[in-house]
Amino acid sequence: MGADGRRVAESPVGARASSAGEYAPVVSSTSAMTLHWILRVAVAACFIGHGAFGVITKAAWLPYFAIFGIPEAWAWKLMPVVGAVDISIGVLTLIQPVRAVVLYMAFWGFQTACLRPLAGQGPWELLERAGNYGVPLAFLCLLGAGRSMADWFSTRPTPTLTVERASAIDFAMHKNWTGYAAAVGIDPAALAAHPLTPLAGWLECLLGLLVLACPMRGVMLFVFAWKLGTEALRPLAGEPIWELIERGGSYGAPLALAWIQDWRRTVAAPSAL
Repeated sequence: MGADGRRVAESPVGARASSAGEYAPVVSSTSAMTLHWILRVAVAACFIGHGAFGVITKAAWLPYFAIFGIPEAWAWKLMPVVGAVDISIGVLTLIQPVRAVVLYMAFWGFQTACLRPLAGQGPWELLERAGNYGVPLAFLCLLGAGRSMADWFSTRPTPTLTVERASAIDFAMHKNWTGYAAAVGIDPAALAAHPLTPLAGWLECLLGLLVLACPMRGVMLFVFAWKLGTEALRPLAGEPIWELIERGGSYGAPLALAWIQDWRRTVAAPSAL
């Protein structure tokens, strides 16, 4: 092998020859699988957790059925059906992702997020649940579009991750704190005397803007830790464990973006030599 061949073999990200005779960096299969599993588990957790609430039924879903004119009696009967479908496709994705199913997950996640503003809960509810549809969309970008109708339902291996595909993934991705504070020993009266809730809200807004303007790896890891830590307060406060699992997209998105930022630095390093 020549010098170029040795560089391909030794490089942690590898290289692929382009038509111009240059090398376009691509990620190694092991590293690509890391990103694959981050998104895969996040998508599956989101739908399994969401589906669990459908199976056990959740009164908060009633206004969403009412948007379509479905009476309350029917809504209670339909919730387990919706939940069973969500759990089924979540488990399927965990076992073997199918492009058509992941596309459906992105559409369904966006559609259900849109129901919240339509039910009078405000437009911010749509943005807050971006992980429900953004992460499936990012996972679909990683899997690549089907080349035919049959391919959309096949299990064709994930294409090689390139800078362009990573950029596409990058593009695709109000709380009541009283109970959560009590779970960690903070007295509700002390909480009421301090503006923790609005401060936490402003912090998340600033983090969101910082991620949008400058998605640095350190920021992404902090967002991952923040989201996982704050959402972990839900079961400690007595809420079902499914509340924590359902928000898998909220953890998977910053973790995947942190991985992409680290990979991009690795890719850029050889070109600077």
